Amino acid sequence: MKIKRIHTVFILLPLLFLCYCHFISHTPQKVPPVPGANIPSGHVEAQISEQPSLKLHAAGACLMDASSGRILYGKEESVPLPMASTTKIMTCLLALEQGNLKDTVTFSKRASSMPKVHLGASAGSSFCLEDLLYSLMLESHNDTAVAIAEHIGGSVEGFADRMNAKAADLGMKQTHFVTPNGLDAEGHASTPADMCRLAAYACQNESFLQIVSTPSKTITNTARSHTYSLSNKDAFLTSYDGALGIKTGFTGKAGFCFVGAARRDGRTFTSCVLASGWPPNKSFKWADTKTLMNFGFDHYTNQTIPVQDLSSVQIPVNDGKSDTVGITTPEIPPFLVSPYDTIDIEYALPSSLEAPVRTDTCAGTVNIYINQAMAGSFPVYPQKNIDKTQFSDILHEILQLFLNF
Repeated sequence: MKIKRIHTVFILLPLLFLCYCHFISHTPQKVPPVPGANIPSGHVEAQISEQPSLKLHAAGACLMDASSGRILYGKEESVPLPMASTTKIMTCLLALEQGNLKDTVTFSKRASSMPKVHLGASAGSSFCLEDLLYSLMLESHNDTAVAIAEHIGGSVEGFADRMNAKAADLGMKQTHFVTPNGLDAEGHASTPADMCRLAAYACQNESFLQIVSTPSKTITNTARSHTYSLSNKDAFLTSYDGALGIKTGFTGKAGFCFVGAARRDGRTFTSCVLASGWPPNKSFKWADTKTLMNFGFDHYTNQTIPVQDLSSVQIPVNDGKSDTVGITTPEIPPFLVSPYDTIDIEYALPSSLEAPVRTDTCAGTVNIYINQAMAGSFPVYPQKNIDKTQFSDILHEILQLFLNF
């Protein structure tokens, strides 16, 4: 019996010693970052330090990259001003999104009483909603706008509520709609930047673009008793390469206004000029719009951002079956930049990860800043799954150590 006890002790002592050594070596602790995990930020200095000042007639103007919503040029772009019939961009979009194009719209007494420019339909006249959208956007008919508003929103006031709700959804923080046609009204105002945001959103709607780019259209009332010939009043559409349209405007309070869009070589710009002269200077808005668009197409191009290859970077893993894990390099699309832009690239990577690690869980980001403003954030993912170390794994390792011993 004594000999058996001695044998048992000689077996247990090495086993206990191995257990002690294992637990000492596997005490939970943060693994120090491996070299290369902390990547210094990248920086591309602007080639030209200061953006030029464009000569514009408008009191307020803005040029925007429609894809990102980034303002490329502004003149009092955040100052609210009356925006006249450019209001009808929102009216048309809500009709497309919330109405049925085959609906029959009947003109009320209130709608038929609207001043020129108007379709001139009498109270009780009915039209197909789709036809009225051409009347709204090509000829800018004020009575049509009210008829549409009453049909979609139940009343002008109800429709205005919908317009303001949509504006809030689009981030038009300094815009307030009172009328569906843009006739002067207390509190009815927007900013050039907000109207560019609205136009950028409109450019995503193919039905909207089809309407505003139509040169002419003939419509009839549902009774087929009257025919109306409509002509597009947007001279920008036919005088500028790549022009998509969008909408003119004028009132005595707002002056001449225009919200436009143009597309070339994968670049889409939206522009807005408010209070761009008063009669007889009707052409100022076209000149201003072309100046803004030329500035965009001449100076801004889609360029590849010089992001480092992260495939060789290893991130420490705490309590995992592997000590480190590689990470992916995100696919970053080209960014619209100019010689006036400074670019900064930030690698926001963790010093370590906690097991379990999964390939579909974000492990960090690569952040792109243009002129110190966030322009895009792109997730980084682990290259492989790593499970958390379990107690059974520890027992297996101890057994292997014992057998080797």
